[in-house]
Amino acid sequence: MAVTSGHGHQETVALAEQQVRQWLKALHYDAPSGGNGRDLVGPQAVLDHVVRGRAVQGRLARWRLREFTVQGIWQTSLTVSTGKRDGKTWVQLDSEQLPVRGETPAKAPVPALARGLLDVLAAVEGPQPEAARVHALPTVIERGDVDAILDELCDPDRRLPVVVASTPLHTDFEDWLDQVVDPVTRGCTGLAVLYALSPGAERAFNGALEHHRVYGGAIRTYLPGLDPAWAPEAPRHRVMSRATIEDNLRRASGLLAWLPRRLAVQTPLPDALVGLPPLKPSGLPEADDVQPGGLLVDRDEEEAHEQRARAEELQEVRRWLRAAEERESQLAAEYDEQYSELRAARSQLRSLTGLAPRRPHGDDPTSFAELVDRLEAEEFPGLVFTGDPRLTKELDEQTDHPTWVRMAWDALLALQDYAEAAATGTSGGDFRSWCENTPPDCHAFPPRKVIRGESRTVSTNNKWKRERLLPVPPEVDPSGRVFMGAHLRIGGGGTAPRLHYHDDCSGTGKVYIGYIGLHLHNTRTN
Repeated sequence: MAVTSGHGHQETVALAEQQVRQWLKALHYDAPSGGNGRDLVGPQAVLDHVVRGRAVQGRLARWRLREFTVQGIWQTSLTVSTGKRDGKTWVQLDSEQLPVRGETPAKAPVPALARGLLDVLAAVEGPQPEAARVHALPTVIERGDVDAILDELCDPDRRLPVVVASTPLHTDFEDWLDQVVDPVTRGCTGLAVLYALSPGAERAFNGALEHHRVYGGAIRTYLPGLDPAWAPEAPRHRVMSRATIEDNLRRASGLLAWLPRRLAVQTPLPDALVGLPPLKPSGLPEADDVQPGGLLVDRDEEEAHEQRARAEELQEVRRWLRAAEERESQLAAEYDEQYSELRAARSQLRSLTGLAPRRPHGDDPTSFAELVDRLEAEEFPGLVFTGDPRLTKELDEQTDHPTWVRMAWDALLALQDYAEAAATGTSGGDFRSWCENTPPDCHAFPPRKVIRGESRTVSTNNKWKRERLLPVPPEVDPSGRVFMGAHLRIGGGGTAPRLHYHDDCSGTGKVYIGYIGLHLHNTRTN
């Protein structure tokens, strides 16, 4: 979390120290001593604190709690830094697990300290005068607030994503806030600006954001750089449906927080928080008294220089990542626009020639979770999904390319048309051939994205081959599995999602889909 305090440096430090003390008390730890130093606040907990320090370009106060467990060190760091140049006071809060050697770090929950700080600091998301307030819980948007919220969304200097929750029809607004919106947005505290759209404000809000609407109990995450007039970039601002939220509130909370967490790691820090000197407390206690603590103190100036160099290097990497992500989002929007135009052109051509698809596709799904539900609901009688639906639904958390959902849906529509023709012997070949010569009254799929089989390298690698031994019914193979080398590329790139299938139209009359998920291992993914 990195926010600008609504108070001056000294008052912010005093408020932060008060919140640290209350937070430690709630954790059943001892109160720290004042000033600068190190305190043993619990049997396996050390608090380092410097409340009167100087940064490279201003004033500085810091606290760092390290809790030592058998899994590793849980570390929570709080920094208050005020730069000389603009006088803005920034507050940074980091929470992480430093695992023992060889273990994967656990996901750090939002510390209660974040909520306490946001309750007292009058924090905003950036230094600009129009920056949005950052609250611990969603703020309600009333009808009179819409214009101000739109200004915040379109602010070109906005740093944080804005999460806006809508309310379903015929639902009590206060109950929806307490029972759904507050719990599902809790993982975004401090990492996003949180709003709940009141029913009375929904029409005005969505009327102004024609291409970026949110309604019916859905929650939308508006990324920085919003362009409300450009329809192709709308899918970049992800929508979580009411069905996903109510299906599993805890899982939905994790999905919603995934993007703000990623942006928090990748976004460059403000200058006031860059290149800070290492935290070097003195006084209490020494390494003999708290053995893990002896590993946490920088002893000489050479290490200090090295740490600053690493911080500057990390800052440069963050800038590069943000630039790369913005470029990727731009390309994805352009690709989505081209793909949509191609689909529209095909639809117009069919309309002009009077050759509509034999099976209209209806509304496209907006997520892989919805796609799986509709596939399993037997909307496609010629297709059987035998894969793990969990792996497919996880694509909603692991990717933010809406075109991939649409392309996967187009693949299912084309496979269904092919299965119907193949079952009657009129397909004219395999699925690749069908895509190269798709009848005008059937759904098309790019033939270059249809791969008939895996490479020899993959087919002869035992580990990679086992990954592609996917489930089928016993009537297809008595072993219950077949090697599904045939697959479809969903999206571009060597690691984009894949759909693996087995064509048994000449036998059972079905196409079996054994996997929809991230690219399985091969020479490129390794």
